[in-house]
Amino acid sequence: METVKGFKDFLGKDAIKRSRIKNILVETFESFGFEPAETPIIEYENFVKENNQNDEVISDLFRLRDKGKRELALRYEFTFQLKRIIKNKKLPYKRYQIGEVFRDEPTSKNRFRQFTQCDVDIVGSDFRDEAEILKLCSEVMKRLDIDFKILLNSRELLNEALEELKIDKNKREKVLREIDKIKKIGEKKVKENLKSLGAEKIISFLKKDNPLLKKLKGYKKIVEIIDFCKLYDINISFEPYLTRGLAYYNGTVFEVVSPKMKESICGGGSYSIKNVKCTGLSFGLDRIALLSKEKIEITKSLIISLDEDKESIKLAQKLRNQGEIVSLYYGKPSKALEYANSYNFQKVIFIGKKEVRNNSFNIKDMKSGKESPSDFN
Repeated sequence: METVKGFKDFLGKDAIKRSRIKNILVETFESFGFEPAETPIIEYENFVKENNQNDEVISDLFRLRDKGKRELALRYEFTFQLKRIIKNKKLPYKRYQIGEVFRDEPTSKNRFRQFTQCDVDIVGSDFRDEAEILKLCSEVMKRLDIDFKILLNSRELLNEALEELKIDKNKREKVLREIDKIKKIGEKKVKENLKSLGAEKIISFLKKDNPLLKKLKGYKKIVEIIDFCKLYDINISFEPYLTRGLAYYNGTVFEVVSPKMKESICGGGSYSIKNVKCTGLSFGLDRIALLSKEKIEITKSLIISLDEDKESIKLAQKLRNQGEIVSLYYGKPSKALEYANSYNFQKVIFIGKKEVRNNSFNIKDMKSGKESPSDFN
């Protein structure tokens, strides 16, 4: 039976790789002083939508109704849940969260309807915290051996540009969404789309070499962050057409891209919760797992019991206590090697009356076929 469209099973090496990447993320997050949080997958629909009505992703909510006829929704991200969990927290509050989120949207090669999101957020932050989060991002990418580039922009700068060009306030979010499409559909097509909004001039205004752009307050703040990032020895690229899709961003926005993937690997930015400045970054586990060169090298042993369950179990426990990965097989001996091959066991050990009597057994290397002797002691 196939999975539902946009959903996927992860098994064996794929699941192990994802688990190891999560461990690397947790180690890195905690080394920067972030503490873990866990929140419900299901929330009241009104809570999910609160203050986010202009976000495109709101139209992609998975909605449901319980037996009490309450209108509910699956979470589509973690940030909105921060509003609840930061109550009575001393600031700055640094938290990380790894878990499943859901969006009822069109699927593609690297876009699923259920995906694992890995977030860090600082509630009560300033530009120095933004630099630290970008350093954290850089550390994760290096540990996973991913080729990457960090792109930076400012919603404040974009809003100033919209104001400078006197673009209709009711059309500004649409204009920003169009600008964000430049890498996907090209500058020419975006300009055509912006004409209908009376905003085609913004493309030339946002050129990096435009002296008017460099006079904006938002530009000066970008320079300040980029300069501060030099203390962390990380390179940041100013990308004036980067907007990010979520309307709640009101300061710095950033994305991490790789030459080996069309979509961004992770992204984030600055936003406010009850007038408190926050900064967050979100990794998509599915995408970084595809890009990571993290090698999965596991040595597994299969002990095949030939009616010697007691000694087989004792040996399995001994090897496990030594840190080895061991499975026991009680099926037909004639099927044992086929089973071992199907699950990529590197070593196979048969335990029968002869082995118990002689207090020794052979370890078969499944790749070379060679056998090496060992004993139970």
